[in-house]
Amino acid sequence: MKKLEIEEMGRMDCEQFRNSRKMPLVIVLDNVRSIYNIGSVFRTADAFRISEIILCGITATPDNCNVEIHKTALGAEETVKWKYCSSTLDAVISLKSDGYKIVSLEQVHESIKLDDFTAESDKKYCLVLGNEVHGVDQSVVDISDFSLEIPQYGTKHSLNVSVSAGIAMWEFAKSLSKLL
Repeated sequence: MKKLEIEEMGRMDCEQFRNSRKMPLVIVLDNVRSIYNIGSVFRTADAFRISEIILCGITATPDNCNVEIHKTALGAEETVKWKYCSSTLDAVISLKSDGYKIVSLEQVHESIKLDDFTAESDKKYCLVLGNEVHGVDQSVVDISDFSLEIPQYGTKHSLNVSVSAGIAMWEFAKSLSKLL
C-alpha cells in the first residue's frame, strides 16, 4: 500500500474552501488558554468544514499569536472563518437568537452521552468547548439547550480540549456532512 501524494488527495485550495458550503456548526471556545489547543481546533474545523469558530475571553486569536497558532493549525487559521467576542455568554446568546441550538460539551447532570446523540440536519448547532481546567462556564451551561458528554472509561475525569473538539466534531460530521 502506497501513501497518497498531496496532489492525489483532491483537496480544495483556500479560495475554494472559503466559497464552499459549510457544516451548520459553529464552535465557541470559552476561555481556552493553550495556543496549541486553539490551533488544533482550527485544523480540525477545517477538516470538517465547520462554519465558524468564535474565540472568547482569554482565548488567543490568530492575529495576535499567529506564529504559535500556526504551528498546530498549519494554515487553517487562514481558511476557517473566525471572530473574537470578549464574552462567551454574549456570543452564545447572539447565536441562540439566530436560531442555533446551543450545546455545551460538559459533564453535567442529565447530559447526553455523545454516542447517544445524532445531529438533526434541519438544525444549526453551536458547540461550546471550555477552559482546560474549569470547563464551560456555568452561565453558558445554564442557557444551553443541552449538554453532550464524551463517555470515558479510565481514571481521568476529562480529555484535552482539542481532543474533545475532534471527537465531537466527528460525531456532528457523521450526521451533517451529507449537507456538504
